[in-house]
Amino acid sequence: MSANIHPSAIVDPKAELGNNVEIGPFCIIGPNVILQDDVVLMSNVTVDGHTQIGEGTKVYPYSILGMPPQDFKYKGGPTRLIIGARNIIREHATMHPGTEVGRGETRVGDDGFFMVGVHIAHDCIVGDHVALANHVAIAGYAVIGDHVISGGHTGVTQFTRVGRHAFLGGMALANADVIPYGFVTRNPAHLEGLNLVGLKRRGFARDVIRDMRTAYRLLFAEEGTFEERISDVAKLYPGNDPVNEIIAFIQSDQTKKLCMPHD
Repeated sequence: MSANIHPSAIVDPKAELGNNVEIGPFCIIGPNVILQDDVVLMSNVTVDGHTQIGEGTKVYPYSILGMPPQDFKYKGGPTRLIIGARNIIREHATMHPGTEVGRGETRVGDDGFFMVGVHIAHDCIVGDHVALANHVAIAGYAVIGDHVISGGHTGVTQFTRVGRHAFLGGMALANADVIPYGFVTRNPAHLEGLNLVGLKRRGFARDVIRDMRTAYRLLFAEEGTFEERISDVAKLYPGNDPVNEIIAFIQSDQTKKLCMPHD
């Protein structure tokens, strides 16, 4: 079935439209846009640049996707915005493509929920099953792991990594890397522990969670150096995949600052 395009929409004839695409009133679609099967643009949505939206994604009014990044270094190159499948993008959300000096693309995964006013800047990588509440701002080059949840009005600064299954409390400012499974609050953000609610909801076994909690306490204890504690935890829990994931995250770039527990 061909696309269903409202008469008031402006769709460049070069745009690629999949089956069952719906484009509502007053939408504007640029020439380098790809809308895969079953994409729905409700009304007053603008999609421009080299932007691809995955199948089944629904975009609500006044969202703007693929406009040039807000970076003085961007010189108009054909950088990309790739949005995955089955996302829900609510009103007034903005997502920008990459820059020539960055990754060259911004990539958003599948099955995300991006609420009113969410902003995803240039050169970001956002994983699958991510939920960002109202007016969350993700700055350039940030990496947001799978299953991350953020409360409203939170911020993630440039080049910051947020590990998988982490939870950012409302109005937190993550200006340092957040470990996988971590729970952070405040401005600037501090670790408050593990995202226990999320772990239980996603079916992590009780013994795995128990060992994760013990490993967390050991990792952020006061005795010894941080490097020594990392080594000790790795030796104590070699079979706990989430613990190993936390350690690997920390060790992958030890030049970067971590969100730590509040003193």
